[in-house]
Amino acid sequence: MDRRRPFEINGETVAPGTRARVDIPVSTLSNHTPVNLSVEVLHGRRPGPVLFVSAAIHGDEVIGVEIMRRLLRATPLKGMAGTLLAVPIVNTFGFLGHSRYLPDRRDLNRVFPGTSEGSMASQLAHIFMHEVVRRADVGIDLHSAAIHRSNLPQIRLTPGNARLQELGRAFGAPVIMESKLREGSLRMAAEMAGVDVLLYEGGEGLRFDEFAVRAGLNGILRVMHHLKMIGGKSVPKVPAPPVRATRSTWYRAPRGGLFRGYLTLGDAVQPGTVLGAVANAFGDIETELVADVTGIIIGRANLPVVYEGDALFHVAETPRAEAAADGISAQLDAAPLYDEDEII
Repeated sequence: MDRRRPFEINGETVAPGTRARVDIPVSTLSNHTPVNLSVEVLHGRRPGPVLFVSAAIHGDEVIGVEIMRRLLRATPLKGMAGTLLAVPIVNTFGFLGHSRYLPDRRDLNRVFPGTSEGSMASQLAHIFMHEVVRRADVGIDLHSAAIHRSNLPQIRLTPGNARLQELGRAFGAPVIMESKLREGSLRMAAEMAGVDVLLYEGGEGLRFDEFAVRAGLNGILRVMHHLKMIGGKSVPKVPAPPVRATRSTWYRAPRGGLFRGYLTLGDAVQPGTVLGAVANAFGDIETELVADVTGIIIGRANLPVVYEGDALFHVAETPRAEAAADGISAQLDAAPLYDEDEII
């Protein structure tokens, strides 16, 4: 059998059966400090697909960085086939500043595929697309909710894409949401380049959530096993079939005031279910939020002080909500919290 060729990236070569960290120049700060896009390349001895996994496109969504840290230490990666391109921090500027955005106030996930001579965000998007995304066959992009909000672990994928449906089932997150492509997003730019991308959502901005971290890590390993990049011996099985949804509903604050949520992520709702209430500080005015669809809660606000119109609950519409909620409970029960020395 012919020896596998080295993987080339940014002028550097990574030999089969080795791994290397490649720093791709992005910019220089005003104090002359260089900023790089750092990519960990794991190039297997055996042939297989090229998978990219990325995190922190939004700099405050740090949970993906922790997922990547654990992934790069995971024992199933030893002896892997194919090539893994791991980018723990895409938006270095936002990550260091605890911000979703770049210094030019742009959202990186609204400027793809970018250009080599555009704004800072556009140039970073162009580098990431050119050096990483277009080199891959498939990708997984890790996200969380914004600050003061939490998302139930979920996969979002393009409607009608059979391959992504298959990979989404393999990932095994509690929920699969079909979500249309957004102009300027990584998913849209990647699809136009012929690269299928799963988007993982879980947890809260600037916070670690152990269940969401483990759901993300295990999901990536399951996808790698499905792609025949790693064996299945150390890969956790999916504890319950994912809930599938094609529609969702947001419930917003009817007035400004103090928000009290009565339900949490993964709970089932039906028409008439009271989700929570918003009251004034004097206690003499209170308005309830009442569901008018059947589904499960996949996102909620954590901040008790709200403005009128703030999004408080996100419900994925599914006809068998109670069964879906039971399946999510099974996932929680199947993944007890680790002790500190057990976390990989």
